[in-house]
Amino acid sequence: MSKKTTPTNHGEGDPESDRRYREDAQAFVDDGKVKEAAEKARNMSEEEKRESLEAEEIGKRQARGKDPKAGQKTREP
Repeated sequence: MSKKTTPTNHGEGDPESDRRYREDAQAFVDDGKVKEAAEKARNMSEEEKRESLEAEEIGKRQARGKDPKAGQKTREP
């Protein structure tokens, strides 16, 4: 008889990843990096802005299940 194991996949996210993300985000704020990041974003070149918007659109398509790199659906919208 095999032992049942607890699945490590929690669907959309798992508690450990959530905790790490929240700790890292809080550290980013606490370290005073928000103002610097905002200033850097304001001073992006036109090429950097275009690349950033393109990357954002690719991410949105992937999230909707239309991954252009894989040529297949990643998940249903």
